[in-house]
Amino acid sequence: MTTTSSIHLSPPNRLHAILLCGQMPLFLGALLSDFAYYRSYQIQWSNFASWLIAGGMVFAGLALLFALIDLFRERGNGHASTYFLLLLATWLVGLVNALEHAKDAWAAMPWGLLLSLIVALLACVATWVGLAQPRLGDDR
Repeated sequence: MTTTSSIHLSPPNRLHAILLCGQMPLFLGALLSDFAYYRSYQIQWSNFASWLIAGGMVFAGLALLFALIDLFRERGNGHASTYFLLLLATWLVGLVNALEHAKDAWAAMPWGLLLSLIVALLACVATWVGLAQPRLGDDR
């Protein structure tokens, strides 16, 4: 009787998946709030975007910690490093976006909107790659 080991698709553990998936609606909400601010000039939309970006940064940072742990456990596949780099890029661009939103009112536009779009796209791709990354496991 031989046991074979192969690479198959399996999601990350539950807490990691919650943190990873939790960042996406926050960054998407920030993008939509920035768009609403761009169209309406109501300052409260910019405040909403700032808070949503801060929440997304918390979720992305904790997911990044899990990705770093998975990077050290990597066994020959490059998916963990790709996922880690995507999540790191999401977090870094999110940090720049948070700093951009710290400006006074309209001074954050149009760069705030553009950075929110980039962060939302990066978060979407990082979530996709993180939930579908191959992991080592046995055939059952």
